[in-house]
Amino acid sequence: MTERLHCLCLAGPTASGKTAAALAIAQVLPVEIISVDSALVYRGMDIGTAKPSAAERALVPHHLIDVIEPTEAYSAARFIGDARRLIDEVRSRGRLPLLVGGTMLYFKALFEGLDAMPAADRQVRADLDAQATRDGAYSLYAELQRVDPVTAARLPAGDAQRIQRALEVFRVSGKPLSQHHSLKPQAAASAALISLEPKDRAWLHGRIEQRFTQMLADGLFEEVKRLRARGDLNADLPSMRCVGYRQTWEALDSGDFSGLPERGIAATRQLAKRQLTWLRSMPTRDVVACDAVGALAQVVQRAQAHAAALDPESQPARPGH
Repeated sequence: MTERLHCLCLAGPTASGKTAAALAIAQVLPVEIISVDSALVYRGMDIGTAKPSAAERALVPHHLIDVIEPTEAYSAARFIGDARRLIDEVRSRGRLPLLVGGTMLYFKALFEGLDAMPAADRQVRADLDAQATRDGAYSLYAELQRVDPVTAARLPAGDAQRIQRALEVFRVSGKPLSQHHSLKPQAAASAALISLEPKDRAWLHGRIEQRFTQMLADGLFEEVKRLRARGDLNADLPSMRCVGYRQTWEALDSGDFSGLPERGIAATRQLAKRQLTWLRSMPTRDVVACDAVGALAQVVQRAQAHAAALDPESQPARPGH
């Protein structure tokens, strides 16, 4: 039997307006926000992640933001444990958990569960490193396309770290990574999911361009320079492979900054495309056109309706009650 999670979820591609929508919900429902974002977990990475401002975070409690250093890794399995713990804690305070973000793998893991992943194997990793050195990094991607086309389709050809991990999983277990992410009925869970999706892709592209340009104006370049100056980070860490950070790091390596805005915008558009593909695989989502007039009001109405549909005994009190 599917477990019903007593929470609301708000998902959408980058630049679709999730933060504004979450804050609008917080004005009418007594929520605490649990971030579903693989980049917001990192401390010291504020501009390029579009992290909610201190003022926004003061309006409503936020969780799973600034929880690890950029030297560390954060996994879907860890997210499941953290999110379930926080859902219980927030509800114990008589409030409603609102899960907000764009890391669709985390939502999928929470709803469907994850198979146990094989442990890292040093010899297999050494073999993969040797293959990349001998045949070129693209040879690993070509191999992944053969043995696990589902995972290859969602990974950029240049994402060497995740491609290597996917191949490692296949070589160790004999099973594609995509099958490890398959549904586990005993861990299945459901929750109300409001999805922000544009009717006009050009609207989202325009917002992405505007936001990345603003990030550069706000100091993204200087932020990445400060991170590099720490001396304990490198371009292969998951934190530095986040969209925006990766392109800025590469520009600093090459000394060619002229194409940085275009590369950052293009990478962000590709991310948004992948996020929308993930969302469309979730048939029970409640879609709100984020580029429609009155989109925020629609989100609030849907959130209120979903909150009212939860078990009445577990309903939190409204603000001020």
